[in-house]
Amino acid sequence: MEILDQVHEVVANAAKGAGTVRHVVWVAAGGSNGGFYPAHYFMTHEAKTVSSQMFTSNEFVMAPPAYLGPDTVAVICSMRGTPETCKAAQVAKDHGAATIGLYVQESLLTQTCDQLIAYESIALDESRTERVNSSVGLALAMELVDQTEGYAHMAEAKRAFAQVDGLYRKAVERTTPLAADWAKQNKDERVIYVMGSGPAYGSAYIFSICNIEEMLQIASPTINSCEFFHGPFEILTKQTSVFQLLSVGRTRAADERAVRFLQRYGGEKVYVLDGLDLGLGELDANVAEYFNHVLFSPVLNNVYMRALSAQTGKDYNTRTYMWQVEY
Repeated sequence: MEILDQVHEVVANAAKGAGTVRHVVWVAAGGSNGGFYPAHYFMTHEAKTVSSQMFTSNEFVMAPPAYLGPDTVAVICSMRGTPETCKAAQVAKDHGAATIGLYVQESLLTQTCDQLIAYESIALDESRTERVNSSVGLALAMELVDQTEGYAHMAEAKRAFAQVDGLYRKAVERTTPLAADWAKQNKDERVIYVMGSGPAYGSAYIFSICNIEEMLQIASPTINSCEFFHGPFEILTKQTSVFQLLSVGRTRAADERAVRFLQRYGGEKVYVLDGLDLGLGELDANVAEYFNHVLFSPVLNNVYMRALSAQTGKDYNTRTYMWQVEY
């Protein structure tokens, strides 16, 4: 079954279980949590009758929202069955929510959720871009809006899902030599700031916490381009390493403003990755904004992170604490 057909069926079943869908919660931890950002961003800007909220798994377990109940669809994601996320699925189910589990490996999550969608890992070169977790989450969000209140650009969105894998492959070719140069320049950095806004902010966040900090053990604060001028710009010097995502969509002007400042007061280690260079301009203008994350994140993970790993000599599969000690 094609992924969009499966998503359509799963949403239809979830809507039946929920009756009138009033809320959707996106629950996960780490990169899986950040991967829900495009889904939540889409619903925030398109849904008029269904509220959307993202939760990191453990917080959801400890402090679930008051509205959680039978009129809620809970979409819960974990690649391998993170314990906090499995608990979150049970909390959602105990409150009567319709539960949809996204997974790579079967676990307690797949035993708990009402409906399941298997996704493909973003870290594998052979994975299809439209089938990774962030794409599946975005497709679920679009179907939820379309089936509950109607989404005028659903046809354009479906065409975009068919395009993104080809665009990603081209982007990898285009950015590989650029990433190699960036990595050489930043191989000795102890702090790399990552900036982005709007539809690209989730990608900036994942690049910071999962790629640079978790995988390469380099400090990497994430800064929203819109917040840059409200404190963080005071850290900028000619030596500061900043990686700026230039999004396609309504907040692009905020990113461009940040770029102008960075290029005026920063130095050679200011780097800008433009979504237009990744192919977002080839998607229909009505939906391109919502696919920023779908193209930025795999390029950052599979091109830029790997390039920096090679230059630093750090194996990005090794960890100091994760999976090594009790936590």
